Amino acid sequence: MSIRERLSGNEAAATAMKQINPDVVAAFPITPSTEIPQYFSTFVANGQVDTEFVAVESEHSAMSACIGAEAAGSRAMTATSANGLSLMWEMIYIASSLRLPIVMSLVNRAVSGPLNIHSDHSDAMGVRDAGWIMLFSENNQEAYDNLLMANRIAEHKDVLLPLMVCQDGFITSHAIENIMLEEDSEVKRFVGTYKPEHYLLNRAEPIAVGPLDLQSYLFEHKAQQGEAMKKAKDVILEVSKEFEAWTGRHYGLFEEYKLDDAEIAIVCMNSTAGTAKETINKLREQGVKAGLLKLRVFRPFPGEEIAKALSHCKAVAVLDKSDSLNAAGGALFEDVTSGMFVNKVNVPTINYIYGIGGRDTKVDDIESVYKDLMEIVNTGDIGNPYRYLGLRRK
Repeated sequence: MSIRERLSGNEAAATAMKQINPDVVAAFPITPSTEIPQYFSTFVANGQVDTEFVAVESEHSAMSACIGAEAAGSRAMTATSANGLSLMWEMIYIASSLRLPIVMSLVNRAVSGPLNIHSDHSDAMGVRDAGWIMLFSENNQEAYDNLLMANRIAEHKDVLLPLMVCQDGFITSHAIENIMLEEDSEVKRFVGTYKPEHYLLNRAEPIAVGPLDLQSYLFEHKAQQGEAMKKAKDVILEVSKEFEAWTGRHYGLFEEYKLDDAEIAIVCMNSTAGTAKETINKLREQGVKAGLLKLRVFRPFPGEEIAKALSHCKAVAVLDKSDSLNAAGGALFEDVTSGMFVNKVNVPTINYIYGIGGRDTKVDDIESVYKDLMEIVNTGDIGNPYRYLGLRRK
């Protein structure tokens, strides 16, 4: 039976880790994810888990320790944010290339510089092509639930890729919300025991991990990673279906909020979806057919499914909480429009860069996006597709 509780997003993530009880957690503190290993270390000290907690000297070392533990046959987890993820960058790629299903809680924060400790998605977007599965979380409940599903997805024999669960720094990581927790015994049953087929400490099968991989094989190995990422989509849906049967909470590749009859729609990720839903409710009372596609699974990217979901709309806005600085829109916009183009869906689509460095995004801001979309529908003129939302101008 589910247990009703009030927790912050960081507490929810740490609680999920406690219930999973991984073999190794290696971490180095960085705002706003510091509380996750902090809370987890108290679980270790109190004997609530038998995890080997490794307090390392840097985030690079944290991921290195997780790689070593996972390669040796252990289940490993960690947490970080922003510059911490940047310091892990080399090891992030190594973890995925070695097909090690490490799970990480990424509390999204702006990457320096200049220094900023508040939420945007520049950290996650910086590693979007590193070969990690990436799940995004609107609220504390979704962050908790995504972590409960993470190991099942990452460790699946057809996947074997590391996975990060993202949530917005401070907005959800430090905000306390009502949440439904599952019983420890039920979580352990659902997650199961990690039983890798190949690992370093298996004396019956001596192997090398991380050897030199030159022209003869690297291409094929990268293609295998790509195929595993494709297969991850079906595995995510399978695990989500089993999770729903257990808890009653439904998750797909994305959530469609009043999208079925929408004429105008927004695509976004993480906590902004909550603000968009409030705005949609307000506009629906005024007779405006507004809708939302909240993306949960960013990698693998569900381009075909998104194109189908948006195909009936008359205009779409994609909101990016980071800027690719390429003069051609943000990363989410690029992926959405690519998916629509490849699948022959021609809907006028514009991009907004918003929320950089934690800039507040309110209902009025989201409402202005829908008004712009209504103008596009009425005039047929997109104008400049690359826009800012909430930017101060002289």
